[in-house]
Amino acid sequence: MLKILLVDDHAVVRMGLSMLLNNHPDMHVVGEASEGNEGIKKALQLKPDVVIMDLSMPHGKDGLSATTELKKQMPDIAILILTMHDDEEYLFRAIQAGASGCILKSAPHEELLAAIESVAKGEAYLHPSATKRLMEEYLGNMKQGNADTYSLLSDREREVLTLIAKGFSNKEIAEKLVISVKTVETHKGNLMEKLQMKTRPELVAYALKKGLLGYGM
Repeated sequence: MLKILLVDDHAVVRMGLSMLLNNHPDMHVVGEASEGNEGIKKALQLKPDVVIMDLSMPHGKDGLSATTELKKQMPDIAILILTMHDDEEYLFRAIQAGASGCILKSAPHEELLAAIESVAKGEAYLHPSATKRLMEEYLGNMKQGNADTYSLLSDREREVLTLIAKGFSNKEIAEKLVISVKTVETHKGNLMEKLQMKTRPELVAYALKKGLLGYGM
């Protein structure tokens, strides 16, 4: 049973989400908050598997600030940003803040449920138009002559990158490659430093662009 915390300044939105998620056999809303500071406090108390975080909350701490702070205190928590802004600026800021995914408030219920399940498993989730925007950004950088750092990665680092982007945990990667978890962590740290990336969604977008997942651009 996935434990979910809702952080949104609109009570009606929280009520609707709560009804939807509690009707799912494998999900349960364990708490609600109306702004970021309250969300952080409840996350620390309730230790949910997934936090659904509204991006824009005018009263108190906003979603981006709360995400940044919460990831510092709970690095392994999955945070799914809920937003009405289909804008690359908000998308990149959410990823940089440490969000596991981003979904539009206008998305169908089925997409929201799928997004929650994805981030709960450690995978990244970006709504389709967001993925397209990330791809365009990377391709734009390439056309401007920015160096492609993929050539700097070792064969093992490329293997680790692909498995991370596919959603495998460090332990699962270690088992697949027959190496220790500590070695996986070392490879992960090295490749993220070479690629100058800090979050899993950034790695997924990069892997998509490189065609490492089998359906990239």
